[in-house]
Amino acid sequence: MVKIFYISILLLSSCLSLTAQVKNNFQKDSPEPNHKYLPDVTVVGRYSKSDIQQLPEIVGTSIYAGKKNALIVLDNVKGNVVTNDMRQIVAKVPGMHIWESDGSGIQIGLAARGLSPNRSWEFNVRQNGYDISADPFGYPEAYYNPQLQAVQRIEIVRGQGALQYGPQFGGFVNYILRNGSEINKKFEFETQQTVGSNGLFNSYNAVGGESEKYHYYGFLDHRNANGYRKNSEYFTNSGFGTFTYRINKKLSLTAELMVSHIRSQQPGGLTDTQIKLDVKQSFRSRNWFDITWTTAALIANYDFNEHARLNVKFFSILGDRNSVGYIPSEGIIIADTINKTTTQYNNRNVNADKYRNAGMEARFITDYNLFNKKQTISAGVRFYNGCTFRYASDGKGTTARNYDMTLSDGIWNKDIDFKTTNVAVFAENIFRVSKNFIIIPGIRYEYITGNASGRNGFTNTGTENILQHQKKSRGFALAGVGAEFHTSNTTEIYANITQAYRPVQFADLTAPPTTDVIDQDLKDAIGYNADLGYRGKLKNYLFFDVGIYYLQYNNRIGTIVQQRTDGSFYNYRTNIGNSSSKGFEGLVEFSPMKAFSKSTKADASFFVSYSYTDAKYGNLKLIIKNNDNQLVETNLKNKKVENAPENIIRTGMTISYNKLSLTGQLSYVDESYADANNTIAVSANAQNGLIPSYTVIDLTAVYKYSAKLNIKAGINNLGNQKYFTRRAGGYPGPGALPSDGSTFFVSVGAKF
Repeated sequence: MVKIFYISILLLSSCLSLTAQVKNNFQKDSPEPNHKYLPDVTVVGRYSKSDIQQLPEIVGTSIYAGKKNALIVLDNVKGNVVTNDMRQIVAKVPGMHIWESDGSGIQIGLAARGLSPNRSWEFNVRQNGYDISADPFGYPEAYYNPQLQAVQRIEIVRGQGALQYGPQFGGFVNYILRNGSEINKKFEFETQQTVGSNGLFNSYNAVGGESEKYHYYGFLDHRNANGYRKNSEYFTNSGFGTFTYRINKKLSLTAELMVSHIRSQQPGGLTDTQIKLDVKQSFRSRNWFDITWTTAALIANYDFNEHARLNVKFFSILGDRNSVGYIPSEGIIIADTINKTTTQYNNRNVNADKYRNAGMEARFITDYNLFNKKQTISAGVRFYNGCTFRYASDGKGTTARNYDMTLSDGIWNKDIDFKTTNVAVFAENIFRVSKNFIIIPGIRYEYITGNASGRNGFTNTGTENILQHQKKSRGFALAGVGAEFHTSNTTEIYANITQAYRPVQFADLTAPPTTDVIDQDLKDAIGYNADLGYRGKLKNYLFFDVGIYYLQYNNRIGTIVQQRTDGSFYNYRTNIGNSSSKGFEGLVEFSPMKAFSKSTKADASFFVSYSYTDAKYGNLKLIIKNNDNQLVETNLKNKKVENAPENIIRTGMTISYNKLSLTGQLSYVDESYADANNTIAVSANAQNGLIPSYTVIDLTAVYKYSAKLNIKAGINNLGNQKYFTRRAGGYPGPGALPSDGSTFFVSVGAKF
């Protein structure tokens, strides 16, 4: 650890020393033009009507050159932002697979390239550049997601994002909130009031402003609804404040705080037959989910000059995740009914996690001169400490129906502490080989320590099952290289190949001691992402990004059934094999009106976003117990990866005239499997079986009466399709989790 600390300091200090060269590198006779780093992407999208753009090569202290990336400008999205409908918001990002089992928009599940969408855990999810997931190394699930009405833009970077941001295989998703910098007066009040189907009510109210020395922004948001299905009511309350003070022309400080509280009733899963009969029915009325989340950050930006800057972030998370519900091992086929003996419902399971995390990231970027050409280096360090306290009752909750975390005897059956320590150093460099050709190599060194200790339950005699102190420390390097060849001022060929990893998760360190044994040499998942593509725009009427990719995922973790000498069986949790994904991702957006007409009143544009994914297992050995109690070895080689549809097509058209615009979108997602065995026939509990393909159409209308007054309305799932995107083995199921049918919303917004 000490060595890594010194390496970090040396890396930053060496980068800082380069700033002394910057003034000499850009004299009037320099062959390279002067430039400034974009401190904020607001200028990219503020006056554009497009909701999808390519990130510039450099933004702030980050390098995006050579990477597969997308910038979504929320003000320009013609979709349902109120309930975080990601199907519409990321429609123009090809290949995004979305779990649509939560119509409230509370839980966002995103994935791509054959990875799992489970709470976006294959992406490194951030807000304003810092972590918001429970633990990005041991438990990377994103329980909290910001209210998208407060988001200015979303940055999505595939594969090569691992070099600057660490895990995961998917890359990273960064929600950048409004901060007042886009407001050009000292005070502005904004409000957006929305009503809709199933008792939907949303009230978003914000104030912001800026002056020469400061800018600020704050909002309060409330949303509640009864939900599309029975037993699916919810509410969300969140508040955010940010204040930036420009101490002088070089230094600015920003403080921000987000507080969020969410509670939702979980209606549980259904069988496929039940979905066809009545998609709104529910057989779970006592399942609840409750999240309180607080994020805080202090951010410093220092501009040494026009070509060198430093960004330092200190951040922390205080999060509580609570759930209570009745989930028998048999699944949805066992009804939650009153016990005739006790005349009460059965006791529920109660689970609670507490996350107490803190970290710091420092990033520095500067230009320097090499071979009479301007080069750019970005480097940084990261320190992170995460603590997760996990409690489980194992069926000792109340017999009531409402949200209640009380235990029948006041004792948690499981009481486990997880700790993660992470130190990382990273650097990327833009080498400008010629006017049109650049190469971007990068490296990241990670040091991770994970600890697990505590009580993992009780034996039948009441003796504690003490978890053997699990500690896993490792250090490793990730390397990658990207390149761009500019075929014109606005088009380019890009390519990259980058190593990636996914650390061993908390769940892999704390398997039930009576049924599972953990491989003491359990390894992190490793692999790489590769991209080759062509992107750019032609004038103002055509935007495109088409490319192919390859993703290799090694050291997948699974279980192999083993037999003891006494004849008993146990699950051996170990690295069992690998998988690979390869395919095509393409987006084309075209405006014939801009191409062939000079009209400023009318406009029409359409887009097609398409991805093809071939995700299969390689050599993946499994040993299972058959019906005759015999161990049988099998191999999943060439089986399709679960939750990986081959084809995803999203297309749409927007027609505008004066102040009115109408947008229609169609989403088609191919069938996929729910398990690695590629089971087609649906199991009795609906946890395994094919996930059928589906097509959904959405309509949205926007009328901007003026720059300060707008009206939005929309219909989601116009054809009222009955479909589902997920089969769950446990919470929030189990069973197939149906998506919402046809719903509508109407929203009125104003600024003063």
